[in-house]
Amino acid sequence: MRLAARSVWARVPATGVAWAVLLVAALALAAPAFAQRVEGDRAAAGSVYEAEVPVRSQAEAEREAGFARALAQVLGKLSGDRSISARPGVGQELRRAQEYVKGYDYRQDEGVGASGAPSFSTTLVVRFEPEAVDGVVAALGLPVWPQPRPKPVLWLAIDDGKGPRLVGLQHNNAARPVLQRAIERGYRLGLPSGSAAEQAAVGAIWRGDTAAIARLSARYQPPMQLLGKLYRDGAGWKADWVFVDNGRVLSRWSEANADARRAMATGADGAADALIRRYARASSAGAPASQRIVFTGIRSGADYLRLATALQRMSVVRAIRPASASGERLEVDLDLITGMSGFRRTVDGDVLLELQGGEGATPVYQLR
Repeated sequence: MRLAARSVWARVPATGVAWAVLLVAALALAAPAFAQRVEGDRAAAGSVYEAEVPVRSQAEAEREAGFARALAQVLGKLSGDRSISARPGVGQELRRAQEYVKGYDYRQDEGVGASGAPSFSTTLVVRFEPEAVDGVVAALGLPVWPQPRPKPVLWLAIDDGKGPRLVGLQHNNAARPVLQRAIERGYRLGLPSGSAAEQAAVGAIWRGDTAAIARLSARYQPPMQLLGKLYRDGAGWKADWVFVDNGRVLSRWSEANADARRAMATGADGAADALIRRYARASSAGAPASQRIVFTGIRSGADYLRLATALQRMSVVRAIRPASASGERLEVDLDLITGMSGFRRTVDGDVLLELQGGEGATPVYQLR
């Protein structure tokens, strides 16, 4: 795979005083308002089949571990499930992530640490084969969050101690943590243009007046709004959120964190969870089942080991229990996550050839 030339992106300073300074500077900028919305960060993040993960080096072992984390991120985007790695069979597929990689690049990021000294980090940008990943999703029966995804308008007000201010399009850097987190969850958030009328509505955001913000947001599509207020909470920060879909409040939540960026990013998570509960659809894969399967062509111990290895590699196979053996014929009971539909999707055709199947018949496979 080709290693692209590395590029440098400016990073946001660390937590604490540096972050407060960034917020004040971003909110103090004076720029004309535009009738448009910023919808996220970096063109490379545009596909749900792409992911960016931090790595410690460009060594092969670190890269392979990065592939696994990137695939987990992609499966999370496709399904909307934040805990996707814990689902049956997913961990096994993550260990095979390299097989699904279409291409990758590295990006070197330069920033400033809390001490003011320059800091550098490396990001692995991974692109996966869509058809291969879709096959994993189907075989494991993962839920699917359909595309295209909605792009709710983010109405965010921040009070750093000097009163709440709206984060409009011209201040998008101040909202970068929540915008980027939305991309990581597989959708995008937009910002209002920041007109005088919108700036004046900051009080409605602070009160949680969803009706007033919905009326003001009527010029934008779709009719979804994420209202958030971020403010000092003792030595840390707190964020209160409301997610509205076509005038209906779908969710309210609050999060506190010592890091303002982390508190802000929770808005994207809560909105994603609300959208998924409403719009994600269950998989059409088969139900879990215990299935008797006959394998033929087992002529030696080496053949048996080759068959066992092939079955163990299949993420839909949870347990293997030999039932009987006669000559070159072996009967096995398999516990399958998504029944025979999932088994047939993941079987390695170079190893096993289906000779018999159909409704009510015991499947028969020949070891090639």
